[in-house]
Amino acid sequence: MLLAIFRFLASLPLPVLHGIGRCTGRLIYAWPGRYRKRLQANARQAGYTDPAFARNAAAQTGAMILETPKVWLQTTQCLQKVHSDDNAVVHAALAEGRGILYLTPHLGCFEITARYLIQHGPITVMYRPPRQAFLEPVMEQARNTSGLKAVPATMQGVREFVRALKRGEAVGMLPDQVPGSGDGVWAPFFDKPAYTMTLAGKLAVQTGVAVILTAGERLPRGQGWRIHYVRLPEPLPTEALALSTAINSAMETLIRRFPQQYLWSYNRYKIPKGAPPRPADTP
Repeated sequence: MLLAIFRFLASLPLPVLHGIGRCTGRLIYAWPGRYRKRLQANARQAGYTDPAFARNAAAQTGAMILETPKVWLQTTQCLQKVHSDDNAVVHAALAEGRGILYLTPHLGCFEITARYLIQHGPITVMYRPPRQAFLEPVMEQARNTSGLKAVPATMQGVREFVRALKRGEAVGMLPDQVPGSGDGVWAPFFDKPAYTMTLAGKLAVQTGVAVILTAGERLPRGQGWRIHYVRLPEPLPTEALALSTAINSAMETLIRRFPQQYLWSYNRYKIPKGAPPRPADTP
């Protein structure tokens, strides 16, 4: 049943999906509660204090949710609506022949980026199984894309990442997903300590690959998406905190290109169970 619903949504024109999504996003935001408070607080932390900004950010979240079935199930049609003005960044990294670690934050359409990058060669991405088991069949079909290999967020998946990078291939992961206890460090994100994964930095240092942050900007009126890139300057720091700070800083640069499309409602500043106290909270 769920797959049938997703197929129906995927059949709708992209402008219609974005329109419905934006309206739904604004309606949900209008209801007082934790979602709205967190979105407002995180946006304010980054300097976006205008109430209209928060409403529009909620609308963009709705558009992101509604476009996902189309990206998953009608990938070829969606890729015809994707372009980039920054492809030279990727071409330069590919010419070095040492693999690429793509970091895709919760910004814009993060489902389209990996599918677009397949044109440059195979890519391995990491995923977490959905908390709702009924979503697994849909996600399994979505991951069944030529050139795109999905591995679980486990040690097995990490080993697959290392092997792919050592072959000179590309891998992709979300850099702003809050890690479990012991798997991160407190690094500044928009001037507030956020528990930040160290896995991305460890992979980069261990394999010596290029690190590129990327995101798919949602264009107005359902025109499609524009892919952005920000390459992390080298040489990379080797210390975990310094490298995590550099990644967060590059992520901020990317987010500020189209900030309303960041997922401000994500609980980026939460304290995972068993994690050390946030520095600002330490007496």
